[in-house]
Amino acid sequence: MKAKNGSMVAYDGEMAFKKLTGGGEGIRGMVTRRLTGEQMTLMEVKGHGTCFFADRASEINLITLQGDKLYVESSNLLATDGGLRTGTTFTGLRGASQGNGLFTTTVEGHGQVAVMSDGPAVVLRVSPQYPLSVDPGAYVAHQGNLRQSFQSGVTFRTLIGEGGGEAFQIRFEGDGLVYVQPSERNTIAGDV
Repeated sequence: MKAKNGSMVAYDGEMAFKKLTGGGEGIRGMVTRRLTGEQMTLMEVKGHGTCFFADRASEINLITLQGDKLYVESSNLLATDGGLRTGTTFTGLRGASQGNGLFTTTVEGHGQVAVMSDGPAVVLRVSPQYPLSVDPGAYVAHQGNLRQSFQSGVTFRTLIGEGGGEAFQIRFEGDGLVYVQPSERNTIAGDV
């Protein structure tokens, strides 16, 4: 399997740990991640036994992929089955509003992904009849056939300090799932 570098907290049996270059994507992945600013350091874990992973006492959510693709912030990715492929993709203003840059991490294939959140993640269904708007600071991941757009609620009242405090949102339309955490990380958008 692949896991966030340094996230092993205990194991039994025989395990070997090896740092992976470029988020597990080799030299090409390393160059891509350096150019995009989507930094992620993974290690490969091999052996027999049980291995436990954790990071900053975050809640761990298991997501099963069945040939589909998960879009997840690299800071929220804890571990993946070894056969899953990781990559990067352009997110546009959504990533910038979170302070995470214009790119995000993708995980695809068949297997499980361990995603971290600040508190238990809430899984929200998006359908053509029910689009969803999410605070950028609460966004963790999404999967399915979703289109995302960036919405701004900045008005004159926001600029003079009388706004509602929710200046930016990410709007998801289509068919899929969005994972949000029950807290907000500090974001660039949150400072407006």
